[in-house]
Amino acid sequence: MVWDRGAVSDSFPLLLAGLVVTLEITVLGSLLAYVLGLVFALIRRLRVPVLNQAVYLFVEFIRSTPLLVQVFVFFWVLQPAVGLPISAFASGVIVIGVHYACYTSEVYRAGIEAIPQGQWEAATALNLPRTRVWSGVILPQSVPRVVPALGNYTISMFKETPLLLAIGVQDLLNRAKEYGAETFSVTEAYTMAGAFFLVISYVASLLVRRLESRVGQL
Repeated sequence: MVWDRGAVSDSFPLLLAGLVVTLEITVLGSLLAYVLGLVFALIRRLRVPVLNQAVYLFVEFIRSTPLLVQVFVFFWVLQPAVGLPISAFASGVIVIGVHYACYTSEVYRAGIEAIPQGQWEAATALNLPRTRVWSGVILPQSVPRVVPALGNYTISMFKETPLLLAIGVQDLLNRAKEYGAETFSVTEAYTMAGAFFLVISYVASLLVRRLESRVGQL
């Protein structure tokens, strides 16, 4: 098998377009995971009746089932049953965001529980409102501590976006698959896609490590 340099340059624009879609899904899915994960963590911490148990069961269910199965069920079963015309792109963002929200919720919980008991007691002694305790005392201390862990989950999310190929999302891997099917330059297309994933994941991991060192100095 001969490596075709022409196929590399020819496939680059198509793969770059797929990379943009992959990055968009990663960013939007991360934002959803961060916000929803924090909501889940607060519900669990505040022990809201009924809702606490429901969130616990939901989180355990999502964490115990494969992401690919969740993608299939949401896009091919739940969406037609509800009757909402959600695109493959939006479905991918929702599923991958909710999936990782169940993991980030545990990260937030760990950060909240790491706050010294004296902080809670001081807030109680000052008779601060509950909203003020969370917004002014607890979250400003706990969230920065878990940012590196959230960054690691974002990298994992980026590397799992190829699973959305199953529902036709035009991401990086799907573009490589299409190019390989049309030109039979499969090796070049998939190698380039893998190189994109490798370089971006490695650079992101270096940034997360630097962030961890900065957080550790706080």
